[in-house]
Amino acid sequence: MVTPGDIGSFTVWDYLVFALMLLISAVIGIYYAFAGGGQKTSKDFLMGGRSMTAVPVALSLTASFMSAVTVLGTPAEVYRFGAMFSIFAITYAIVVVISSEVFLPVFYRLGITSTYEYLELRFNKFVRLLGTILFIIQTILYTGIVIYAPALALNQVTGFHLWGAVVATGVVCTFYCTMGGLKAVVWTDVFQVGIMVAGFSSVIIRAVVVQGGIGPILNDSYYGDRLNFWDFNPSPLQRHSFWTIVVGGTFTWAGIYGVNQSQVQRYIACKTRFQAKMSLYVNLLGLWAILACAVLSGLAMYSIYKDCDPWTAKFVSAPDQLMPYLALDILRDYPGLPGLFVSCAYSGTLSTVSSSINALAAVTVEDLIKPYFKSLSEAKMSWISKGTSLIYGAICIAMAALASLMGGLLQAALSIFGMVGGPLLGLFTLGIIFPFANSLGAVIGLLSGFTISLWVGIGSQIYPPLASSNLAKPLSLVGCNFTSIESNWTSTVMPMMTTLFPETQVSSRPELADSWYSLSYLYFSTLGTLVSVIVGLIVSLLSGGLKQNINRDFLLTSEDFSYLNVLFSSCKKKGEEKVEVLNWKARSTDTYVEQGTDNPTFNHMEMTSTEKREKMNGIIA
Repeated sequence: MVTPGDIGSFTVWDYLVFALMLLISAVIGIYYAFAGGGQKTSKDFLMGGRSMTAVPVALSLTASFMSAVTVLGTPAEVYRFGAMFSIFAITYAIVVVISSEVFLPVFYRLGITSTYEYLELRFNKFVRLLGTILFIIQTILYTGIVIYAPALALNQVTGFHLWGAVVATGVVCTFYCTMGGLKAVVWTDVFQVGIMVAGFSSVIIRAVVVQGGIGPILNDSYYGDRLNFWDFNPSPLQRHSFWTIVVGGTFTWAGIYGVNQSQVQRYIACKTRFQAKMSLYVNLLGLWAILACAVLSGLAMYSIYKDCDPWTAKFVSAPDQLMPYLALDILRDYPGLPGLFVSCAYSGTLSTVSSSINALAAVTVEDLIKPYFKSLSEAKMSWISKGTSLIYGAICIAMAALASLMGGLLQAALSIFGMVGGPLLGLFTLGIIFPFANSLGAVIGLLSGFTISLWVGIGSQIYPPLASSNLAKPLSLVGCNFTSIESNWTSTVMPMMTTLFPETQVSSRPELADSWYSLSYLYFSTLGTLVSVIVGLIVSLLSGGLKQNINRDFLLTSEDFSYLNVLFSSCKKKGEEKVEVLNWKARSTDTYVEQGTDNPTFNHMEMTSTEKREKMNGIIA
């Protein structure tokens, strides 16, 4: 092993591997643009014609949020703080159960395209509009980080051209999203998951060979205090503990898997509800596999650099650059393999950005265009959907320039989802679980949760938690040889802390800085969800929520847990185009019976009389 700092550089073979990954992704988009007669309707474009099966959708779900944030951020997290991050395996299992058993049954039954259609069916147009706008802001911000931050980290270590990479990935991504719609996004995700696993595997296998087996890696990790799986400290101020990861992480990821359009759009595109549920459970295996790869990479990194930390030694300028640095260091004698790792990171970027673009197009078309232009034909809506994808692709590339303000990767990305995703999760929870929640409670609850989340989130950016709450592990320089170090990376500096503002001196910190603003970033979502639900319930009860007569199709009911009925119904209805309520009992009071792939959005449900509307969502006199 040569001195850290004296690492290899990118070769022609590496650029060829990267270019090949982009080319295959683009070809998949072209194929689905014309396969089966092309994307004739907006339903074909946005929902894959509701004909997807469980396995490709499962891999797509895995790829969508196992992004470059995971590829670069998680190994660095394990390297610096230990393997406690692997407790997320428990979190993912809880989240998948919640998503498949609580949210999926209602969304699938209604046959909606945008999750925010549900908000109008359950509450009113204003709640739907509010949810849509919050989602669009959240997704554009997140996508900016996902495009820019990995490009910056890889640029600094490998010399890979920063804006060339940003624009190339953004353009290819926009191209196949616009050409092939959801089917192209799902199948490119399948390909990109394969690339992500291959990239991780190349680093892990080479590290095991270099260190003489998995035993020395685990031994070094044990004596370096990196195998710290269990820490049951209940303090909400500690950045990561068993409770912050399991409780806070569950709320954060439930906001992603349960109600986020990017994920929901995929599993409700499955042809049966059984396939949709299967996609979530198979996706769990994918999540565990990628998490295991990332944690193993972090432990291997520690074993290799335990005596000479490249970050402390200034060979890299931020922790996010450690993983590409390791890849270039140990794979330099194998032309093309460093390129495979960079392709692995950018596959994460492509899969996430394509999901975001497709989801943004879906909510824009379904929530902001269809309601106000009802006379448009399906062919025109298909072209509008494609145009919307193109516009959002350009916006996301532009947002990448602003994302540099956000600093470090992992925490920034999850903080955004916590601040915005938490209140939205609370809003959907109100609608699906509590029949007496009304539109007034929903609006006030959502705004209250969002206000509290923003307060604590922005406060934590202005006054970052003190280092004592992070529990960072010691790093050493005793084995470093500083006599001859060559560096091949450029000088764009990435902030080490996820701060939007300059760090404030300890002496000027207010009292709230070491309590309220020091809350673990994983609890932002928990806080937003709980405030939204509690405030929403109180306001609903005070404003006559108990007098409502809500259509049971909009609620989670006991019938949704009849697994045998689900299995029986999915077998019986296999091959049918209509998505029907599975084993649903007819009720004479229900006026809403239209189901299936002809999406029952609100424009199919315009009520011609006040009496009918009251039967739907109204007040009993």
